[in-house]
Amino acid sequence: MSDYKTTVGIEVHAELKTKTKIFSNSINGYGTTANSNVNVIDLGYPGTLPTLNEEVVNQAIKAALVLNCEINKNMHFDRKNYFYPDNPKNYQITQARTPIGVNGYVEIDLGDRKKKIRIHDIHIEEDTCKSIHHNNHSLLDFNRAGVPLVEIVTEADMNSSEEAVLYLEKLRELLLYADISDCKIEEGSMRCDCNVSISKTEKLGTKTEVKNIGSISNVGVAIEKEVARQKELLEKGETFHEETRRFDDKTNQTILMRVKETGNDYRYFPEPDIPFVRLTDEMIERVKKTIPMLAEERRTNYLNRGISLLNANKIIQNRNLSDYLNKFLDTDINLVIASNLLLGDIQFYLNKHNTTIDKTKLTDDKFIDIVKKLDEGKINNKVFKDIIDDIMEKDTTVDEIISEKGIKIISDPNAILEVIRDILAKNEASVKDYKAGNTRASKFLMGQIMKETKGSLSPEIVNKLLIEELDK
Repeated sequence: MSDYKTTVGIEVHAELKTKTKIFSNSINGYGTTANSNVNVIDLGYPGTLPTLNEEVVNQAIKAALVLNCEINKNMHFDRKNYFYPDNPKNYQITQARTPIGVNGYVEIDLGDRKKKIRIHDIHIEEDTCKSIHHNNHSLLDFNRAGVPLVEIVTEADMNSSEEAVLYLEKLRELLLYADISDCKIEEGSMRCDCNVSISKTEKLGTKTEVKNIGSISNVGVAIEKEVARQKELLEKGETFHEETRRFDDKTNQTILMRVKETGNDYRYFPEPDIPFVRLTDEMIERVKKTIPMLAEERRTNYLNRGISLLNANKIIQNRNLSDYLNKFLDTDINLVIASNLLLGDIQFYLNKHNTTIDKTKLTDDKFIDIVKKLDEGKINNKVFKDIIDDIMEKDTTVDEIISEKGIKIISDPNAILEVIRDILAKNEASVKDYKAGNTRASKFLMGQIMKETKGSLSPEIVNKLLIEELDK
């Protein structure tokens, strides 16, 4: 069974960040009352005509650029004809023959090597309305009808669940940091279908399409479960047709939806109500200039400033924190300390209060002051924990907050040495233990010093001076 080769291709639908829908002026928004962001165009009323949203084209150009695609400068839209309740016109406007981007790639890091996952094409299309099934009823929410999408279709280049997950994580990172989509899988703004097959030869096996996968991690689970199911059938000598299955996250299994006995005949033909779109070099260059700093460049900047790869990746996973940290790239503050603060006590505070950093009183000047004080040993992490609520909630300066709290900050080396020598004099037995080779004794002495000063000293400075005194 280990001789089977797994082959995976992925189709991703990503909703674009635009104010209005692709062919109407209805608001493109999530979470509003059902069927409130709709008009006659979204509902497919007879005689209505679509008007192409220019910003949708700009966002699609941006997607093509960050995914290293060739851009199709002469393109048109097509009608994809099918009957289903979520499709009020009985056709969906998409791009079948002239997708905006072709022949791109996304590079993933496999640890020992990098691999390019080829993008077959990116095409623009409209979303359908949302179907909600409850008991014996199906409800339709047309708020989603006409929301602009890009569909990103890979070649069958992935050979494991791990590669598929890495591809989706990298794709999400690219779309998120280019401000193309918010990529909230739980809200449906990024949805993916996987095509999975296995074979013992170079010829691809029978493909199964797996839909309704609600998270990137579940994509990996769904692929593994589907591979195991196909192996079991083939080992029994059974054959199967192409199928569409859905992933059930409660049982972690794929479940049959329908068997594809014949190919879909969507009877594509050019959309007659939308003129051909011709993209110029000037348009493409103008969009290119709007692309913000992407995650890979941020990661490189962080690593160059001494931040660990683990922390760099954690920062990048939180766009708000990454944007905040980027404001200090051109300063001389210690970004290692800055990143530790953001990922530690500050993130804990934000999560606890269910807020974002831009809604707090943490100004740039205040943050710089905190980082410098920590870096110079003027305060330590315990002091910061004691004052963080005031830092985040008050307009006062760091020094004013420390004064209000009555926190005594000892930064004079001579004063610190005086405290250390006093503690050593009171703990002669521990000093003898240290000199006899028991290094643990220094930790006890360190604890006594911090207890005496109520944690107001920098542990790094205290430890350095303590060892110097003990080694005399």
